[in-house]
Amino acid sequence: MIRSMLIAPANRPDLIAKFPRFNADCCVIDLEDGTPSAEKEGARASLSSTVVMARKASVESLLMVRVNIPSSQHYLEDLEAAFACDIDGVVIPKVESTDQLYPANRWIELLDQKAPRIKRRTIIGGIESVIGVLNAVKICAEASHLSAIYFGAEDYSSDIGGRRTPRGDEVYVARSMVVMAAKAAGIIAIDQVVIDIRNDQLFIDDARSARDLGYDGKTCLTPGQVKLANIAFSPSEEEILYAKRLVFAYENSVSTGIGTIDFEGKMVDIPLLKRAQSLLSGIRQESD
Repeated sequence: MIRSMLIAPANRPDLIAKFPRFNADCCVIDLEDGTPSAEKEGARASLSSTVVMARKASVESLLMVRVNIPSSQHYLEDLEAAFACDIDGVVIPKVESTDQLYPANRWIELLDQKAPRIKRRTIIGGIESVIGVLNAVKICAEASHLSAIYFGAEDYSSDIGGRRTPRGDEVYVARSMVVMAAKAAGIIAIDQVVIDIRNDQLFIDDARSARDLGYDGKTCLTPGQVKLANIAFSPSEEEILYAKRLVFAYENSVSTGIGTIDFEGKMVDIPLLKRAQSLLSGIRQESD
């Protein structure tokens, strides 16, 4: 489960040291956009000590490193530095083909042979371009070790030449295509960032839309956004109680030979039952 993915620059160990305070499901040390070009080499060189510091700070969530884009001169060196550390995997931005993930896949396979871990090393891929969106189904279906993808609306919008709006109608189709590709492959889908970091209501509305579309969580830029995302992508008490009532009522009806029931004013059949069961199953897994 990744309700919130918090990103902090690799050249800001002071921020990374605070990861445990924020309760993000996935914490990302960022060698890409968050680290200025002039500081990338130094941040990569000190990555090992940064990860050690984060582990000593008792980061219990997933701890990942976001590398630079596959076409970058930094990509392979970033991967080498990242996989030399005690991390749970890498975040690879602007993925457009499965071939671009091959070096990371190879690192994971070699490490799994030499030093297997209980928590498996994985890849989170960024779908952030027109080509990436068009190839998302193939990427999600065929990429080894890919556990999640995130949609990057800002880069996608720049790539297609569009203009960003608060409502996000201009990225609705691409946003939907990315979540469908993830769900078809059975992996986690993480939604776009909200760059207006002081507008909590915009983040709440955007997160609500993302959950309605089927996203599991959201990319976060601040601790405040993490808190909002964790709430938005967790079922409310009302939803939990409703699901329990629905499952109970449906199971009682099935025992009498009825397949579709009138439940609290709504017609309920198998798809709605499965949705309620899935919600309750997710709660049990989280508590375990």
